[in-house]
Amino acid sequence: MSGQDLIVIGAGSAGLSVASGAVQMGLRVVLIEGRVMGGDCLNHGCVPSKALIAAASAAHAMRTADRFGIRAVEPVIDFPAVMAHVAGIIAEIAPHDSQERFEGLGVRVIRGMARFTGPDEVTVNGERLKARRIVIATGSRPLIPQIPGLADVPYLTNESVFDLRALPGHLLVLGGGPIGVEMAQAFRRLGAAVTLVEAGSILGHDDPEAVDILRTTLGRDGVVLREQARVEAAGQDGSGVWLSVGGERIAGSHLLVATGRRAGVSSLDLDQAGVEGDEGGIRVNAALRTTNRKVFAIGDVAAGLPRFTHVAGYHAGIVIRQAVLGLPAKADHATIPRVTYTAPELAQIGMTETEAREALNSVETVRKAFAENDRARTARETEGWLKLVLHRGRPVGVTIVGPHAGELLAPWSLAMSSGTRLSRIAGLVLPYPTLSEVAKSAAGTYLSPKLFGNPWVERFARLVQRVVP
Repeated sequence: MSGQDLIVIGAGSAGLSVASGAVQMGLRVVLIEGRVMGGDCLNHGCVPSKALIAAASAAHAMRTADRFGIRAVEPVIDFPAVMAHVAGIIAEIAPHDSQERFEGLGVRVIRGMARFTGPDEVTVNGERLKARRIVIATGSRPLIPQIPGLADVPYLTNESVFDLRALPGHLLVLGGGPIGVEMAQAFRRLGAAVTLVEAGSILGHDDPEAVDILRTTLGRDGVVLREQARVEAAGQDGSGVWLSVGGERIAGSHLLVATGRRAGVSSLDLDQAGVEGDEGGIRVNAALRTTNRKVFAIGDVAAGLPRFTHVAGYHAGIVIRQAVLGLPAKADHATIPRVTYTAPELAQIGMTETEAREALNSVETVRKAFAENDRARTARETEGWLKLVLHRGRPVGVTIVGPHAGELLAPWSLAMSSGTRLSRIAGLVLPYPTLSEVAKSAAGTYLSPKLFGNPWVERFARLVQRVVP
């Protein structure tokens, strides 16, 4: 049995970040991956989906060019070429996450499925490995609902949809979370008929007013939304697949299941290490330690925590501080940003207005519409707004629905994590015209009544005029 300083199980975003940081600080590191290097984000998630969305946006720009005085045309979609573009982007990024790169850094990479055989040891490919610390970073997998007949239907998930080389004639999307909504709009803009079926409301965790804007855009694009629609059965026939909703059959050529995620723990034998967890995730404390103090769980596999690639990278830093440097560290998820990459984008940090009003006794909001922003006007992208949610003059949440909302969240991420006062944001000197002025404008709108029209300020100003030469 070989001894190591650190064993990392899973070579996705979380595991790769821990392994690279630890080995460059002098630790002996083993990285175990049973599937593909780069994990879900590179191969089945963030990277391919955004590449597909970029292609869909180009097609949409051609259809809507007449708003700029340019003749609009219906684009000719070469779907195999679109998917070759997606595969090409993955291939461009893959070397950064490759086995060769990590072995070049000094990491021992083992390709195989690891399982625990003790509190500080795992077995992979018949070899037993022991380490002072072990990090579980096995990510998540698509959660398939228990719907009668679904198991017999050739459905797609995010792990297989990017393997398509022929455009679906009619794509049924089951699930109205970020993945389902993003893919519904992208495939519709690429020419497929699309029906999205959701048991509740689409994007149910987001600001309902922001979702209403996106719902309108999806309808304008031609996506058929079936919300509050519980699927009773699924099946296939000679012409494709179908879902039964309220006794009605909704037929399509393909079915994409996007109903959530489950933790990747099924083959780990967690009980052998004294680690508590199931498909809902591995139980961790604020330091991301499991019920076995020698074992950490980070990224999507950790129970109850946000499942985003940027959170996985953040978790990696928390573990490195503890396992490598011996420093105390705890994860704080209060200001984790999230973005749904539709058009318009929907970005959120902190609490939504609804969450804030439920949790706090005094809440104010400021809304600035993109229709008031000159850069948005020039691009004719004026749909949407920024909503600033405040408690006692401090921002506790920001919702942005509109063009490049994810990029516009950056200053609020800094402000909320560092406690920056609104006056600092209102006093920024920004280039004109830019979309980022919407943040400055929102801060200024909140502060203006406290300065202009304030009788105390007016009295002080008059005093200054009398006494200052």
